[in-house]
Amino acid sequence: MVDTVVVGAGSAGCAFAARVGGDVLLLEAGPADWAPELRRASSLAASRPSHPQNWAFAAELRAGSPAVVPRGRGLGGSSAVNGANWMRPTPADGWAWDELLPHFVGSETDLDMSGPLHGAHGPIPVGRPSGALLHPAAERFAEAARRLGYAEEPDKNAGAPPGYGLVPGNVVDGIRVDAATAYLRDVPGLQIRTGATAARIVLDGTRAVGVELVGGGLVEAGEVVLAAGAIGTAHLLLRSGIGPADDLRACGIEVRHDLPGVGTGWSDHPAVFLPFADTDPPAHPDATNSQVVLHLDTGADPAGDVEVLLFVRPFVPGGELHLMCALQQPESRGTISLSPTGLPVIGYHYLRTESDRRRLRHAIRTAAELLRAGLGRRTSPDGAVLGNDRTLDGWVAAHLTTSMHMCGSAALGRVVDPQLRVLGLAGLRIVDTSVLPQAPRRGTAAAAVALGEKAATLVDPAPARRQDG
Repeated sequence: MVDTVVVGAGSAGCAFAARVGGDVLLLEAGPADWAPELRRASSLAASRPSHPQNWAFAAELRAGSPAVVPRGRGLGGSSAVNGANWMRPTPADGWAWDELLPHFVGSETDLDMSGPLHGAHGPIPVGRPSGALLHPAAERFAEAARRLGYAEEPDKNAGAPPGYGLVPGNVVDGIRVDAATAYLRDVPGLQIRTGATAARIVLDGTRAVGVELVGGGLVEAGEVVLAAGAIGTAHLLLRSGIGPADDLRACGIEVRHDLPGVGTGWSDHPAVFLPFADTDPPAHPDATNSQVVLHLDTGADPAGDVEVLLFVRPFVPGGELHLMCALQQPESRGTISLSPTGLPVIGYHYLRTESDRRRLRHAIRTAAELLRAGLGRRTSPDGAVLGNDRTLDGWVAAHLTTSMHMCGSAALGRVVDPQLRVLGLAGLRIVDTSVLPQAPRRGTAAAAVALGEKAATLVDPAPARRQDG
């Protein structure tokens, strides 16, 4: 028996397991090692559906829009396969900024910025591309934004008013520093078991006492901590009989704890990619270390509710560059339930409201304005589509994707209390972005790590837990 078993060695799980203390067992379904080429921040190879270290969850973005959602499967989780963007939420995001700010600072060593808002001794190195590492398109993006009257935001992690600026990244010499690399080194009391997939949470009445593994085996623990990501955590709760009672019964799952908030009411950022021809490609394209280098926040919301991101590496060799246009404060909410076979059924229900559709159109038209202002030549959609709301909505439906920033599938107030303990159950805590009530206005990688750091401060010392239990 261990003090704490942590399910999932992703961004939050690694930080939590390294910080919480006591005898900790960290379970990860995937392998320990990643192929060397996958460590390059410019490579998104592991996000391909066929890659063995990608969970590749089937989902529906809206009616008739199927998708495959990549999530990292291995030590580091999605922090080992993502674009290595390290942007914090904004002050307008409430809990995700107010409660986590000390932990953003504590988790990082900022290589460019100093002062009370930036860390100098944390495990995650944070830097911004500059000089030879900047793609010529980045300079054109910044100049186009200035011409259009957007304010510069030199430090995207300082909580300043929205504008355009360089994207901070957890990258050193072109290599992505994922959460496992940063946190899982020589941690006293920590055991790590890879190739270990959780089948269900074991309950003794209303107390979680361990985790049953796929293929057999039981891990007993004083406390069970779920850090399997917003999809994986909700899925494991449902498979364990914790969730909406009627839905569980319909799938033949014994109801162990009726908790209607599991898998409901979550949000993510709907997005589309706008392709463009690069008018001034770099002489040495491999010099650019990252995929994403510049970011513009804008919209009717003073804090920014839409974004445009510049991708400076083609998705296929010799292909076009892209601007990603995303809605950062969607009204539409998603659901996760179980199929009769026990697989997760993931419905994003994107763009259900006219407000969401209108604001995403605004993001696309903002990107088109940047292109016209000197960034590059738009190749899709054409002017007739871009200028008509109805036809543009049709183009969006055909090109819709997700930013993969899911939050709220086991949200604070609906599923967990302020100490991230599952409501109505003892010995069970959730530590990943599923607890954030709404996806923040930026990406979730930095927020997930800070959440892991925060959660470790909420846990009673291990000896006290053993005595009380």
